[in-house]
Amino acid sequence: MAQVLEFKLPDLGEGLTEALIVTWMVQVGDVVAVDQPVVEVETAKAMVEVPCPYAGVVTARFGEEGTELPVGAPLLTVAVGPAEEGSAAEGSGNVLVGYGTAEPPARRRRVRPTGLTSGTGRAAAANGSGAGPGVVAIQASAEVGTAAVRAGVEETTDRADGPVPVISPLVRRLARQGGLDLRELTGSGPDGLILRADVEDVLRVAAVQGRTTAGPPADVNDRPAPAPSSVPVAEGTRIPLKGLRGTVADKLTRSRREIPDATCWVDADATELLRARAAMNAVGGPKISLLALLARICTAALAKYPELNARVDTQAREIVLLDAVHLGFAAQTERGLVVPVVRDAHARSAESLGAEFARLTEAARVGGLKPTELTGGTFTLNNYGVFGVDGSTPIINHPEAAMLGVGRIVPKPWVHDGELAARQVVQLSLTFDHRVCDGGTAGGFLRHVADCVEQPAVLLRTL
Repeated sequence: MAQVLEFKLPDLGEGLTEALIVTWMVQVGDVVAVDQPVVEVETAKAMVEVPCPYAGVVTARFGEEGTELPVGAPLLTVAVGPAEEGSAAEGSGNVLVGYGTAEPPARRRRVRPTGLTSGTGRAAAANGSGAGPGVVAIQASAEVGTAAVRAGVEETTDRADGPVPVISPLVRRLARQGGLDLRELTGSGPDGLILRADVEDVLRVAAVQGRTTAGPPADVNDRPAPAPSSVPVAEGTRIPLKGLRGTVADKLTRSRREIPDATCWVDADATELLRARAAMNAVGGPKISLLALLARICTAALAKYPELNARVDTQAREIVLLDAVHLGFAAQTERGLVVPVVRDAHARSAESLGAEFARLTEAARVGGLKPTELTGGTFTLNNYGVFGVDGSTPIINHPEAAMLGVGRIVPKPWVHDGELAARQVVQLSLTFDHRVCDGGTAGGFLRHVADCVEQPAVLLRTL
C-alpha cells in the first residue's frame, strides 16, 4: 500500500510570500530520500536548495522553472510506501519554517498499486536504488498517486456549486479582498488551476473600467482590452519584477509606505581612524577592515542610544526596544544587492566582526547565503562609499528603525588645530524612523559616531 504525501513550499524566511523556481533537481518518477534537495529556488535575495521531508517516489511537480509559487502552495507529491511511512512520520531533521520534526505529515488518501510493468522495473534499475518490492510498488503507483493528489486538492477546496480549483491561500485572500467569486473564474494553470496572476489580471481590468470592486469576473480568455490611453506607451524591453528584483522592490515599497523616515548627516575627519586601523594591522594577526571598525562604532553608539535598535509594533502601537544588535550590512553582488546579517554584533570585537563580514560577503558572492543569514536584522550599516559617492538618503530596511550610511573617504580642506590642512573626510548619514525617536536622539547618535571616527580613543569609554 502506498500513500501520497504533498510537500508544500515552506516559509523560507521572515516576511516571504513566494519563491522563484530556478532548477528542479528531481524528475517525476525519481526516488528521493528524506532531506534530499529537490528544487533550487530564489527568494529573499538568496539561492536556496529546498529539501524534501519525505522518502519515496516523486509523482508530480508543480511549477515550471522560471515561475513563482506562493508559500504554502504544493511543490511536489511523493508516493510513500509502508517501509518509508515510519521515517516520514518521524519528520525531517533538516527543518525549514513550515515543516519539520514538530508534527507528522498530514495523511491524504492511500493508493493501491495496480501492478508492475517492465517500464517501472527498468526505472528502478536505472536509478540504481537496489529497490525491493516495496519501492517498486511505489513506483508502479506513481501515476495513480498523481491523480489521487489532484483529486485530494479538489476535495480540500471550497465547494458551492462545484469545486474551486485553488491551492494557494494567497490567491484566496487576494480574491476575497477584491470581491471576486472564484467559482466564476477560469484559471490558466494546469487543469484550470486558478493562479495569482489570474486574480490580479481581473482586478486590473476592473480598475481600468473604473469599478470599485471587481464584481463577477469574465472568463480569463474573454477579458476586455484596457481602454486606449491618450499617452502612447513607449516601446522597450520589459523586465519582470520577480525573484530577487521583485523581492527588493516589494520590501523598499513597503518601507516607504509604512515608515515616516527622516535623514540627518554630518562630515567627519576620518584621518585618525585610518591611522588607528593602520596601527592595529601593523602588530600582526588578522587584518581589521574599515567596515569592522565602523560596525564596532555603531554597536557602541546603539548601546548609548537604544531607541534606534528597535522596531514598531503597529498593531499593538508599541515601540519594541531590542536587546541584541543583529547588524545588517549592504553587499553588492553579481546577482544584486543583498543585506547579510551579523548576529549578536554587540558582543563581538572588531576582529570578530571583520571575520564574520568576510565570511558572509564570500557566501553572498557565490550565492550561498542561508535565509537565516539574510533576515532578523535590527540595524543596517551601508557603506556606499565603495561606489565612489559621498552621500545618500538610503531607504530603511523594513522593519528596522534606522540605517547608517558611510560615503567615500577623500582628502579635503579641513580646519585642524586652528589651521587649514588636507584631511581624510567622510560624510555620515543616518536615516531613521521618526516614530521611534525625535531629531535630538538621532542627532546624538550620529554625533557620537562622528566623534568616534574623529577620535577613536572615545571608544575606550565603552569597552
